[in-house]
Amino acid sequence: VQLQASGGGLVQAGGSLRLSCVASGRVLSDGMGWYRQPPGKKRELVAIILTGGTANYADSVKGRFTISRNNAGNTVYLEMSSLKSEDTAVYYCRMKDWDRRDYWGQGTLVTVSS
Repeated sequence: VQLQASGGGLVQAGGSLRLSCVASGRVLSDGMGWYRQPPGKKRELVAIILTGGTANYADSVKGRFTISRNNAGNTVYLEMSSLKSEDTAVYYCRMKDWDRRDYWGQGTLVTVSS
């Protein structure tokens, strides 16, 4: 399985971006997630979507970010709005295959200018 993330870029504070992550092989729809690693900091969970569509979010992004997936179950999205400078980070997607092995995307850089 390979994950291809895209959609990052430079955006002004208050703006919006949509990240996408496409899996090349069969993955579980349960537990698809987005993580991020700000400069000089550890990787952290941003959002995760579970079976049935339930989503959990980091407190820092609640109300601003929305995670979703496509019906085919091979793509996960992250809609980001009201972006802040502290959202600047490399964003990674994560999925599991049917043997529950972890896979990570290559990362996509989001830079929010103030």
